[in-house]
Amino acid sequence: MHPIRRQYIGGIGAALAGGFAGCLGGDPDGTRPSGTGGPGVAIASADEAVDLPVQPSVEVVRDNATSEHPPRLRTTLANTSDEPLRVGEGRAVHFEYVTSDSGLLVLLPGESGQTYPAEPDCWRLTEGVAVTEEYRTFEIEAGGSSDRLVDPYATTDADGCLPVGEHRFETTISIVSEDAEPESSAEWGFSVLLE
Repeated sequence: MHPIRRQYIGGIGAALAGGFAGCLGGDPDGTRPSGTGGPGVAIASADEAVDLPVQPSVEVVRDNATSEHPPRLRTTLANTSDEPLRVGEGRAVHFEYVTSDSGLLVLLPGESGQTYPAEPDCWRLTEGVAVTEEYRTFEIEAGGSSDRLVDPYATTDADGCLPVGEHRFETTISIVSEDAEPESSAEWGFSVLLE
């Protein structure tokens, strides 16, 4: 093909792609379609396995925010032993109400049907969320697992909507006796990347 013709066809292709990007609702950087309400979430890293008979993990369930909902994660604790185990604190081991090290993101229960005081389309809390002071425990059957859905919200300390960048979350996972006395525990955490 003639070099001038190749440049002309390439130029038309670039112009059409740029024109269609506007029609498809792309943003100037091409990272998110318009109407997503905020950045997408990905798991940047997760700690190694803990020295306990449970294996924690985290995964992305919804990778971006929309005007209808924030992104969503699922935390899971798998019982790797052949006996039932009691785990505590029931909310913190699933990262419910846990704030990131940066203080700019908090993970709130996503399946409770509860609504939180947040700016529409922004997922930034307009006021703090009250949490009761109680130590909850639950049992995981031998070979079974427990999982929960959690949604990242920007805290009232954030300057804007869901803050882009990497945010680390950490918690203590405890194996407890029937009367909630700790038998063994370990720290575990992960980092999310909002972009």
